[in-house]
Amino acid sequence: METKKQSGSCCSCSPTPQDQPCCGTRAAEEAPCTCATAGPGIIRTTDSTITFANRLDHFLARWSWKREAHRVEPGLYRLGSPTADSPVFASANYTLSFDALRSALAGIDAWILVLDTKGINVWCAAGKGTFGSAELVKRIKAAGLDTVVSHRKIVVPQLGAPGVSWPEVLRKSGFMVEYGPVRARDLPEYLKTHTATPAMRRVEFPLMDRLVLTPVEFVHAALPTAIAAAVLWFLPGPVAALAIIAAVLAGTILFPALLPFIPTRDFSSKGLILGAIVAIPFVYAFGTAPGVPVWANAAGAAAALLVMPAITAYLALNFTGSTTFTSRTGVKKEIFRYVPAIAVMAAAGTLAVLALGIGKILGAI
Repeated sequence: METKKQSGSCCSCSPTPQDQPCCGTRAAEEAPCTCATAGPGIIRTTDSTITFANRLDHFLARWSWKREAHRVEPGLYRLGSPTADSPVFASANYTLSFDALRSALAGIDAWILVLDTKGINVWCAAGKGTFGSAELVKRIKAAGLDTVVSHRKIVVPQLGAPGVSWPEVLRKSGFMVEYGPVRARDLPEYLKTHTATPAMRRVEFPLMDRLVLTPVEFVHAALPTAIAAAVLWFLPGPVAALAIIAAVLAGTILFPALLPFIPTRDFSSKGLILGAIVAIPFVYAFGTAPGVPVWANAAGAAAALLVMPAITAYLALNFTGSTTFTSRTGVKKEIFRYVPAIAVMAAAGTLAVLALGIGKILGAI
């Protein structure tokens, strides 16, 4: 069954013999895309080429543009010219995850089974349960994978292991789960022996990997920051507006960059330390402002010392969902331990800001 051309990372084909466009999430139409039935399912064809359209999609995904649009159709994909003996790899239906896998397998004939993770990457989806045993079994059966390959083995990314129980998958589908390396780029070397070296198992989070996550965090905080800065500009003044912006930038950009170098283990305490450091020049500016009452100097300094660390710590806590450095149980403990203190700091600092604003309106400052 032939369909129209489209990007190599996605193909949506109808099981009925009719000509229709492939998936509408791709504007470019570079690679041929064909479908064939496989038992009860459909086989889609992809390749290892990362096109300009793919790279644009990755860029937009990093900036959280139309977050729900960066998806691949779930199901079974043919990469190259695989046979019944070719390996099978599981992937999420998030375009960045799928594209990382298919590009890493350049020159390798393989099958890719895409799970419906609701457009979430492998690691996050494993934590949420969408990249899990039940979904994997469902896709194996829906694709008729037992009629496509002669072996009974499927390679799952190591970061998907928290969501996939190999005994459950084996019992319900007859397929053995093989946990592959952390990074897709290690797959060609891994396939030579099907044994992961310690380096392949090691989860790393270097500077560039941390910085690439900052646009999403910043975009989420941008609108509330702009509103808060505008209000503060007309109440305490422009320095207060700048303080809020500095606290948000510290939490969304400086914190990821400096993560390994800030002492303490918890992300929230790291954020409090960083926020306090960033607040120092503002504490000084408010505390020594000329021509204002002493109480206003004290209130301004207290507001900066309370609100800025609280904001940075809250954003730092949000960052726990973007790194493999954390665990679900650890994050829950951290939330119960630090969020009440962060809330009290923010509330006390806000009261100080309101006092300054009222004083300014009444002409006391």
